Amino acid sequence: MSKEQNKSNFETENQEWLDSFRWVLDNESPDRAQELLELLKDEARKQGIDSTYSPNTSYLNTIPKSEEEAYPGNLEIEERILSYIRWNAMAMVARANKENEGIGGHISTYASIANLWEVGFNHFFKIYENGKADLVYFQGHASPGIYSRAFLEGRLSSEQLENFRRDVKSDKSLTSYPHPKLMPDFWNFPTVSMGLAPIMAIYQARFNKYLKQRGLIEENQQKVWAYLGDGEMDEPEARGAISIASRDKLENLVFVVDCNLQRLDGPVRRNHKIIQELEALFRGAGWKVIKVLWGKKWDRLFEKDKGNKLVNILNEITDGQLQKYAFEDASLIRKELFGKDEELQELVDDLTDDELKELIRNRGGHDPTRIYNAYKLAERTKGQPSIILAQTIKGYGQGDQGEASNVSHQTKKMEVAGLKEFRDYFKVPISDEDLEDIPFIKPDEDSEELAYLKEKREKNGGFIPARKDRSEALPMPSEEIFSNFYEGSDGDEVSTTSVLVQILSKLLKDENTAKSIAPIIPDESRTFGMESLFQQAGIYAPEGQKYEPVDEDSLLYYKEAKDGAILEEGITESGCMSEFIAAGTAYLNHGLNMVPFYFFYSMFGFQRTGDLMWAAADAGAKGFLVGGISGRTSIPGEGLQHQDGQSHLYAYAYPGLKAYDPAFAYEVAVIVRHGLKEMYADKKEKFYYITVGNDTYPMPPMPDKVEDQILKGMYRFKKTSNRGKKKAHLFGSGAIMQEVLKAAEILKDDYEVNADIWSITSYKSLYDDAIDTERRNRMSSQMNPEKNYLQECLNDEKGVFVAATDFVKALPESISKWFPGKLVSLGTDGFGRSDTRAELRKFFEVDAVSIVYATLYQLSLQDIIETKVLKQAAKDLEIDPDKADPRNT
Repeated sequence: MSKEQNKSNFETENQEWLDSFRWVLDNESPDRAQELLELLKDEARKQGIDSTYSPNTSYLNTIPKSEEEAYPGNLEIEERILSYIRWNAMAMVARANKENEGIGGHISTYASIANLWEVGFNHFFKIYENGKADLVYFQGHASPGIYSRAFLEGRLSSEQLENFRRDVKSDKSLTSYPHPKLMPDFWNFPTVSMGLAPIMAIYQARFNKYLKQRGLIEENQQKVWAYLGDGEMDEPEARGAISIASRDKLENLVFVVDCNLQRLDGPVRRNHKIIQELEALFRGAGWKVIKVLWGKKWDRLFEKDKGNKLVNILNEITDGQLQKYAFEDASLIRKELFGKDEELQELVDDLTDDELKELIRNRGGHDPTRIYNAYKLAERTKGQPSIILAQTIKGYGQGDQGEASNVSHQTKKMEVAGLKEFRDYFKVPISDEDLEDIPFIKPDEDSEELAYLKEKREKNGGFIPARKDRSEALPMPSEEIFSNFYEGSDGDEVSTTSVLVQILSKLLKDENTAKSIAPIIPDESRTFGMESLFQQAGIYAPEGQKYEPVDEDSLLYYKEAKDGAILEEGITESGCMSEFIAAGTAYLNHGLNMVPFYFFYSMFGFQRTGDLMWAAADAGAKGFLVGGISGRTSIPGEGLQHQDGQSHLYAYAYPGLKAYDPAFAYEVAVIVRHGLKEMYADKKEKFYYITVGNDTYPMPPMPDKVEDQILKGMYRFKKTSNRGKKKAHLFGSGAIMQEVLKAAEILKDDYEVNADIWSITSYKSLYDDAIDTERRNRMSSQMNPEKNYLQECLNDEKGVFVAATDFVKALPESISKWFPGKLVSLGTDGFGRSDTRAELRKFFEVDAVSIVYATLYQLSLQDIIETKVLKQAAKDLEIDPDKADPRNT
């Protein structure tokens, strides 16, 4: 038998198998079809045939046409409404760039995602009776579409659309992207920093379930919808937490990925298929994957494709080629896609070139019926999260002005020919005469379109997005929680970390705060001495504890519970920070005051998750970030990558963040108490960063009347006599305060120098106050300038000024110009080292000896001590003039 005859027989046999299977699908249940497939797989394994698992399904819609529900809305009216929205969204960007060259904006992203959002707005995004809404993470680059819809809804004015991206010019403006900080009544989530929305959405959905498990909300009604770009899914944060969602069975979470197959500069995968890649990834992670690839115009072709030749080609065709087909004219499509086989040619022989071009553009993500059925399936899915992979075309409807081109993401303007093509394709009611002006348009107030649009949102509970604080002020906890720490430790050695943990433990018992506290820890509970909280509060586990912990016989065993309060996330600072944002914005999203305390190695906070911390500030998150084992020299033995000497400098960049580096127990207590009052009782939109250490030492009692000064950033801890010329002022904070105290004793005992000791609790507070005061004086033309707080404290103090910190010298240097004399800054610039605390502090020249010598040197420069005294001191203190600079070693 010839090869050709064999091939023909095989094809006939293949067709018989397919026909038999289709008969089962047509006449019996899907379960029966699945049973037959499993039987065949089992038999193949028995016969030693390798049945390799494939995580992918064919490049087809997950929901077959036969299982689709009818669309519940009026598609004709919805399409007319969407035409208005599409036009105005485009007009906002085009007009802005016509008036101000380079103001930027994006047209093409909304063009591809528009139908995906409209189906959601009309039929899925809900606000419930309790006022809580579904939480929707809108893809940031498509924000003009949200503004355009709100314009039709009557929530935004044409003046606001006119001032798109003009935040400074007018108070009636619209931000470039979703920024709650700048539009606090509108946006819920900052999403444009790509990759952050996926991980924030996962932990938001998890936190919603946590609230239900703890009994803080009655029902977990709110769906979390995250609209994402396929290029965005390359970000580690977009992929790194997906197993959390399936492990916690977050059926309240839906990812919708706008797969226009393009990122900023070209195809997402070029030689591969991003949709298939994401399907494999998410199916493997336990998600329900729903593909929405082809619109209804493809149905007839798939029905005629009895040998699955078209399906096989679609399985193999690359994203780069699919983009080219969307970009090129019909002749290329007819030749390259359907011209390789006679049966494939027959599929499209009856289509004109225009019809063939429309077929290629007819992607599932532009078909409302397909989208509706995908959303419905996701809504019904139980026990797992869902991801919808919707294939679209970037710049859909823009024609030669950017549809499916590599430059579509950068398209900001539209020429008249492009405007005409856009208008005609979407049937926008606008005349040729008005085209060039690119006007904003809106149906009449009594029109069928606006009545329909508003009726749909009224049926779903109201307008989205919208942001409102529905929480009540949190009653303050018992004063005893804090006052105990004002008295000192009576000689006992404790650490500032243990003080904060004790405060947290007491807050978890207090009747006013117990239900509001949400401790968050990556995987370092025992490092921070927090294991005592395991038994008290429990570690949150939605399915409870299914095993017997190895330490169950100990008092502090590892206790997991369905209603546990502690969120121990594993080794994921990004996940913890996302959880912090979810908890810190609960007052907005749930009307609940939740107080997150997120403990982390200070090195792995701002440095690792600074972008998420910026998102927290934008979102209005409240709570306490706790940087443990802070400072460059506080963590002996660990070395370079564990030692933080810069986080307080990073903190300067975050408006709304208050940063403190307390040295004593009473300072910690005062700061935490005030933070609770400011954020939750007074309801101010702030969040706090507190660094603490694990070095133990006796805690002194609090001096009189220093609470306000602690909060302002500095107070005099110890005052000495002003008699004599040998006067110094030593400034310490956090981990290095003990070295400052030792230095003062050496100066007094060995060199007869009186040293006042100042505790700087917050360089950021001092810096912020100083620059604010300076600006206020300048703007009000003050010829007799008001003094800042630092100047008020030091006034006309005499002597030398030396500041020592376990952070970089830039921290004290940032406030040096407001000192009454030259400030000598000692800090820990340079890479960390592994050694004992004493050796590390000596190496970085922030130990007591270095502080003493720096003080004596300044006194010598002022001719207050003789040079010979300084030289003798250098010998006595073992100062090595040839020692390498730690900054450069």
